[in-house]
Parts: sequence; structure tokens; C-alpha cells
Amino acid sequence: MSGDRGPDAVVPAALSVLEADDSADFLLVGLPDTLEHARRAGGDRYGGRLRFLEATEVVGMDEAPADALRRKKNSSMRLAIEAVRKGEADACVSSGNTGALMATARYVLKTLPGVDRPAIISAVPGMGGYTFMLDLGANIGCTAQHLLQFAIMGTVVAEGMLDIRAARVALLNIGLEDIKGDDLVREAAELLSRSNLNYVGYIEGDGIFNGKADVVVCDGFVGNVALKTMEGVAGFIATILSDEFRRNPLRQVQGVAAGTALHAVRERLDSRRYNGASLVGLNGIVIKSHGGADEVAFETAVNRALTEARNGVPVQIANLMEEQCTRA
Repeated sequence: MSGDRGPDAVVPAALSVLEADDSADFLLVGLPDTLEHARRAGGDRYGGRLRFLEATEVVGMDEAPADALRRKKNSSMRLAIEAVRKGEADACVSSGNTGALMATARYVLKTLPGVDRPAIISAVPGMGGYTFMLDLGANIGCTAQHLLQFAIMGTVVAEGMLDIRAARVALLNIGLEDIKGDDLVREAAELLSRSNLNYVGYIEGDGIFNGKADVVVCDGFVGNVALKTMEGVAGFIATILSDEFRRNPLRQVQGVAAGTALHAVRERLDSRRYNGASLVGLNGIVIKSHGGADEVAFETAVNRALTEARNGVPVQIANLMEEQCTRA
């Protein structure tokens, strides 16, 4: 029900995944009129693979998280997360209010043993594929122990999504030397060095894209600023390319000649291809789709949820967290 496009993005994305993946099924949660439109769009060709759950309320995009938690107990967001808690769904995907989603998910699902704070993790495109970065805005005022927990959770997500072993973990810092950074970062580096994670040291902002790390760890303030800056630069580059190749007839001809390369650039910078941030550290899977997600972007978020569910990400995080605690 939420996000800029609401069911216009969610329903087509769900139907597209149902067509492509015989092992997936969906529980669409929304207001009655919206669900009726979804029923007609889906028809009867999916049988029990497409189910519906009526809600009577919707959490607004500008609604305070505390208000949503207290007053919207029958909202589509709350019921979707409750479905995960009850085992009626393996994951929840929402384009709704981020603060409300985090607050509700934490209240309903609780955090995993050994996790103090859930974090937001998402994929960032780079030279060698994707790098996973966290925290992207859930936590401000972290401790070194929190950053270690983020590294553990990021390792599980990266290894599952990238199908790799021993994901390389780096700490985002203002320099590569041991003396650089504040006390928080240096203390976290010490903890990571003593862990059995594949810690590769500090990384600067430009290093996020060079493929030298699979997981980049930082606090939520730094991570959110970095992410929004990346998104802005990607859009800026795409706009400049478009403007320059439309400047005059000669440039337009050159643009046609370079069409294949330009299309590839747009594809690599297209944020829809890596949409979907996971709220890791919870006793369940919750994926936050961008509020402006269209059908393609929302489908990307759904597929991420399917991958995390099939990989059993919460269980893996709990196991690795217990292993680290035993080691400590």
C-alpha cells in the first residue's frame, strides 16, 4: 500500500515473479478495494500461490514511527510483519515508511540473540560486481561492538547473495593508515582483527567501488550520507551524458553510434537493479524497497527476499554470532 506507486508497482512485480519462479508464492496485504483489483489482475491461474490478507489501515510515508507502532495495529505493514512472525510468510517486502518499518519489525520480530541493534544493508554496484554496505541509516551513535555485529551480519548476507566464501570485510574510514579515524573506528578495527572474519582493514570512500571488499561497515549516519551521495552522483552522471549527446546534431549522431555503450552505462548505474535493503539482525527477513520503486525495482527487492529466505539468513547470522561470542 505504501511507496510512491503503491500497488501499481507491487502487484505487477509479484505476478512477474510468480511467472518466473514456480517455487515462490505471495501473500498480498492491503486495503479491500486494492486487493480486489489484485485478485482480478492475478485471475485464478496461480491458485494457492497468490493469497490475500485484508488490512483496515495504512501507515503514511510521513507518519512518526512511534505513532504507527501504537495506533496502526491493523495496518498492512503490521500485518505483513506479523505474517513473518507467525510463519505464514518467509519474508516481508515493503516500500513504506522506513522508520515505521524498522520500529514495527523490531517490536514484532525481536532481535536475534547477540544482536543489540538491527542494521540496514544494501548492495552497491562496483567494478567487480556488488559490495554490501551497512549500516545505512538505522543506527546513529554506535559502539565498536555494534560495528563488529554489523560486520558479522554483513558477512552472512554477502556470502549468500554473492555465493562466495570468506567475504572480505572493510571498515569505512578517512584513511588507510592505522592512526587514521576516531576512537570508534580504531576500536572496531581491533575487534575485527581479533575475530575470525575475513577483515581486510580500512577502506576510504572511493574504495567502496574498487572491488577490494565485499562488505563495508560504518555507522548509520556515515552510511546514509554515503548512500544518498552515491545515488545523487549516479543520477548526475546519467543526466550529463544525456545532455551532452543531445547538445547538437553532431553529438546526436555520435550518441547513436555509442548507443550500445551508453545503454550499458545506464544499466550499470540503474538503481533499480540493486533495489532492496535488508533489515538484518531481526528474527525474520524484512526487505525495505525504495519508496520510489517501480515494478522492475520492486521485483529486484522481492528476489532479494527470496534469496535470503532460501539461504536462511537469520539462522546463519545467529550461528555466526554465537560462534563469535564463544570465541570472545
